[in-house]
Amino acid sequence: MALLSIAPLAPRWCVHKSLVTSSKVKVVRRTISTSIRMCRITTESGEGVQRRIANHHSNLWDDNFIQSLSTPYGAISYHESAQKLIGEVKEMINSISVKDGELITPSNDLLMRLSIVDSIERLGIDRHFKSEIKSALDYVYSYWNEKGIGWGRDSVVADLNSTALGLRTLRLHGYPVSSDVLQHFKEQKGQFACSAIQTEGEIRSVLNLFRASQIAFPGEKVMEEAEVFSTMYLKEAILKLPVCGLSREISYVLEYGWHINLPRLEARNYIDVFGQDPIYLTPNMKTQKLLEFAKLEFNMFHSLQQQELKLLSRWWKDSGFSQMTFPRHRHVEYYTLASCIDSEPQHSSFRLGFAKIFHLATVLDDIYDTFGTMDELELFTAAVKRWHPSATEWLPEYMKGVYMVLYETVNEMAGEAEKSQGRDTLNYARNALEAYIDASMEEAKWIFSGFLPTFEEYLDNGKVSFGYGIGTLQPILTLGIPFPHHILQEIDFPSRLNDVASSILRLKGDIHTYQAERSRGEKSSCISCYMEENPESTEEDAINHINSMVDKLLKELNWEYLRPDSNVPITSKKHAFDILRAFYHLYKYRDGFSVANYEIKNLVMTTVIEPVPL
Repeated sequence: MALLSIAPLAPRWCVHKSLVTSSKVKVVRRTISTSIRMCRITTESGEGVQRRIANHHSNLWDDNFIQSLSTPYGAISYHESAQKLIGEVKEMINSISVKDGELITPSNDLLMRLSIVDSIERLGIDRHFKSEIKSALDYVYSYWNEKGIGWGRDSVVADLNSTALGLRTLRLHGYPVSSDVLQHFKEQKGQFACSAIQTEGEIRSVLNLFRASQIAFPGEKVMEEAEVFSTMYLKEAILKLPVCGLSREISYVLEYGWHINLPRLEARNYIDVFGQDPIYLTPNMKTQKLLEFAKLEFNMFHSLQQQELKLLSRWWKDSGFSQMTFPRHRHVEYYTLASCIDSEPQHSSFRLGFAKIFHLATVLDDIYDTFGTMDELELFTAAVKRWHPSATEWLPEYMKGVYMVLYETVNEMAGEAEKSQGRDTLNYARNALEAYIDASMEEAKWIFSGFLPTFEEYLDNGKVSFGYGIGTLQPILTLGIPFPHHILQEIDFPSRLNDVASSILRLKGDIHTYQAERSRGEKSSCISCYMEENPESTEEDAINHINSMVDKLLKELNWEYLRPDSNVPITSKKHAFDILRAFYHLYKYRDGFSVANYEIKNLVMTTVIEPVPL
C-alpha cells in the first residue's frame, strides 16, 4: 500500500499519474481486507469470547459520496489567474514598503505594515509572501522600543492597537519582544484604561490586546491581566454592536482564541469578515486583490483536497477498515485537521500520512481499550516489537489485517521520510510506536484488573498513550524540511515540547471522555486519580484543577515553541505545535474523536467539502 502523494508544485494542483497503485499492492490489500472482516466473529476456536464494545457512531463519510465529489477549481485558468493576482498583491505590498504617499505616511506606516501582514496571514495566503512579510516586520521591529510603537515612525506616543498587534505578530515570528510594553497602557490604579464610550477604534485595540494575550509566556502577569480585561470588554462590546464584520471577528476570536484556532478555518471565516468590513476595502489600497486572491487560493486548494480525500477514502475501503464495526472511523476527520493546519500543495504526504497514522492509532486505541482480550493484546504487543509480517502467525484473524496495514503504512511512510531527510528514519518511528503500544498495554492492564494508579503514574503513561508522539513524528519527516538529530530531539518524545503538548491533550481529553469511559468500566482517568488522592474533592474540583494545569502548560508550550533563545527555528517546530492545536480543537465542545457528527462534521463541510463563493 504505497503512501499516495502529490507531485511537488504541480501546476494544476493535480495528483501525479505515477501514484496509481500497482496490481501487486492491490492483492495484498485484498488479503488484509479479508482478515479484517473477520472481526465480526466473536468466537475463537469454537469458544465464546466476551468483548467490550464502545458503540461509537459509524463512519459519516461514505466512500461513494467522497468519490463523487467534483470541483472546477483545478483548471489551469484558475492557476493563471492566481499567478497574476500574486504579482498584483506583491506590487501593493512593495508600494507600502518603499515609499510614503497619500495613504502611507510617517504617521501610520507601522500600523499599516502590521495590518497588511496580519490580513495576509489570516486570509491563509502568507506562503506566497514570505520575503515581503519579513521585510515589513524587520521595518516595524527597527522602531520597537520599551514602550511599544505608535501608528507610524514619527509617532510621539505609543498606541495600544499598534503595540498589541506588533507584540503578537513579532513574537510569533521569533522577534525578542517583551510583554512589559503593555504596562504603559494601564492607568494609575494598575488597570487597563478604556473610555466610557466604546468606539470602534478602541474595540479593535482591545481585540488585538486579547489576541496578543493568547501568546503569553510563563510568569507574564501583565498578559494574564490583559486577557481578563479584554475578554470582559469584548463580551460587553459585542452585545452592543450590530451584526457586522467587526462583531463576527470578535465572536470568532473569543470562540477559538489561538490554541484552538485552525489556520484554514480562520481563513474561511476571515474571508467573510474581510469582505464585509469597509475598513479592509479601501479602493486606493487595492486590498480587494487580497480578498480576490484569498478566495481563489482557498478554492484551488479545495480542488486538491478532494483529490487527496478520494485517495484516502479508497485506502480506507481497500484496506478493509470499512468492514470493521467496533472502532471509530475518523479518517476523513483526521484528513480535515491535517489540511486545516497545512495547505501547502506539495505537502500531500504530510496530510495523507497524518490521516492514515492517526486513523490507525485510533483503531489500536479501540482494540486496547475495549475490543481486545488480554491474551490478544499481549500477542499484538509482541508482534509490533518483532516487526515482521511473519509475526501475524499467532494473531487472531481481525488483528492480522490491522497489523499488516500498520506494518506497511509505517514502513512506507519511513520510505517517504527517507526521500525527504536523506537517511533512514524507521527506527525513530518504531521507537515511537513501541512506546505508544507499551503505554496502551499498561492501560489495558489497569482496565482488566480494576487498578487505579496515582495521578502522576496515570499522567506519565497517559501522555504517551494519547498518541501525539506517534502521530506527529512520521508525517513531519515527509515535509521536505531537514530535521537533523538535534532538531528531532527538540520535537520528538521525550522533548519538553512533546511532553508538554502530550500532557495538555491527555488532561483536556480526559475532561471530555472520563464519563463515557467510566460507563464502559474504565476506572482510570485524570479525574478519578485526582479524586482518589484528594478524597474531599468533587468532580467539579478535579476538573477545575486540571483546567488550571492546562492553562499553565499552554503558557509553557508557547515558550517552548516561540522562545527566542532556541537553536531550533520556529519553522521546524511549527507542525508539531499545530498538530496540538488540531487535537485541542477536537476537545473544544466535547470528545470530537468519538462524537464527530456535530462541530467536527461542520468543520469538514466548511473547510473541505464546500468551496467559498467567488
